[in-house]
Amino acid sequence: MRKIQLTIIQIDNYGPWTVMPEPRREFELQVLQAELFAELERQFGTRGGLVFPTRFDNLIAVTNGISMEEHREIQKVVNEKFPVTVSMSIGAAATPYQAQVLATLCLQRVGSSQSAERKSALVGSCVSYPDQDWVQIAHMDINHSTLITDSEPIYDTHVLLQRAHLVLVQKFLRCNALVFYMGGDNIMALSNGLEVSEISDVLAEVKAEMGLELKAGVGAAPTAERAAQLASEGLHEIRKNRHKSTIILKRA
Repeated sequence: MRKIQLTIIQIDNYGPWTVMPEPRREFELQVLQAELFAELERQFGTRGGLVFPTRFDNLIAVTNGISMEEHREIQKVVNEKFPVTVSMSIGAAATPYQAQVLATLCLQRVGSSQSAERKSALVGSCVSYPDQDWVQIAHMDINHSTLITDSEPIYDTHVLLQRAHLVLVQKFLRCNALVFYMGGDNIMALSNGLEVSEISDVLAEVKAEMGLELKAGVGAAPTAERAAQLASEGLHEIRKNRHKSTIILKRA
């Protein structure tokens, strides 16, 4: 069975740390979160992975092909560079939602996110065999979003994009897929287990409910980096050639 491997990354004892010995300045916390995300993206990205922020003190990485030992190496780099430590938990399953559930349960068993005792935990299980590694990513964007940006107030456009993101999150979650906002009008879905027709149905539902047309490049490969690249190439083909189809699938 092909599986997607996800790693939950959680800052240890972050809540108490932000207010001890006294509340830290907000801009310092924002800088820490941004720089931590950048470092994790760099570390996992050079190994073929891809990191998505959730609450910033919690992140989710697609880590197919990255071993437990490599996770420990990344953890050490991060722990040396920052005033906080991070714990990681790895889960692998047929769908993204199942994988993150497995990883979450493993991490919760070794201590609370606000426990002073839990520090630099590394738990869970990687994909057992290399030929099981498989990542499917749908890279979506909204048609004619530039026209909206150039004609509407910036915050109104932001609200519209966030509404579209939330609708996509809810609809893909029914299919055990995970959705992340990537900036601009770009949204990615970890979509292992979904057929192109099912992704197309979701986009049609969004159009019917919100009046927004979306297109998607779907990439499938053994690593997140390659799957994301193939997805971007598919999306570029639709844009460049004004392809009649709203979805193009490319496999490694």
